[in-house]
Amino acid sequence: MARKGKSPIFARLASESGLCDSLSASQSVHSLFDTAFALLEKEGCRDEYIYKAALTRRILLGRHSLRSASMLTEFRVGECKADLVILNGTATVYEVKSERDSLSRLDRQVIAYSRVFAQIYVIAGESHVDAVMSSVPRDVGVMRLNSRFQISKLREATGSPEFTSPAAIFDSIRTVEARMILESRGVLVPAVPNTELSHVLRRLFIKLSPRSAHEGMVQVLKKTRNLLPLSNLVNKLPLSLQTAALSVPLRKLDHMRLIAAVNTRIEDAMAWA
Repeated sequence: MARKGKSPIFARLASESGLCDSLSASQSVHSLFDTAFALLEKEGCRDEYIYKAALTRRILLGRHSLRSASMLTEFRVGECKADLVILNGTATVYEVKSERDSLSRLDRQVIAYSRVFAQIYVIAGESHVDAVMSSVPRDVGVMRLNSRFQISKLREATGSPEFTSPAAIFDSIRTVEARMILESRGVLVPAVPNTELSHVLRRLFIKLSPRSAHEGMVQVLKKTRNLLPLSNLVNKLPLSLQTAALSVPLRKLDHMRLIAAVNTRIEDAMAWA
């Protein structure tokens, strides 16, 4: 939709889902997304996206703003991928365990995240809450997404940037970000060939204290992963699509095309097929 202003896949899925039957042809494409979201929002049907949308709406855009905070999704940490990370004054990772998820990897994920992020929360479906509470360490926070689509905090996370690992942080970020962090800490990076740069940066980076490396990561990633340029786009999209817009790389020149596409009449959008 963003690249071409239309989507044959959308038209096909809209038809196959049967959702068009509950809407009038004069309604807009965004109405169909909202209808689909409302169905997936119900307990027992929720998937990872629904939880991410709740965190985006209630925490990123509710407590903070795109001006003061940034959000990362599917952020690589060792062999794991963090579902959602919010950078504000610190770095907080949120691991989603929806009704459709297994808890089999949770222990390994928590260990990996503790090496990179000061705070860890597991946000779980009702069926997982008791098991999560009893299995994760006491310093890991636990949240529940209730039937009214509200997030309740069952246990507060304890912030511990001093227990993070500079080596793990380095392995999770981009080379240019590592260089920016080092320079912000007053570390001089020598001029070396590009083939040697990563090795040199890593050697310098692991000498940082855990707290300094973590604070540098928060400061730099809030700049390099800044979402403020997306604020105008997000404000013009329905709630059901805001998390997607903040998670999927979109060129600025495609923003207006996407807005026009989601405001297309369903009747016209079905011709995209």
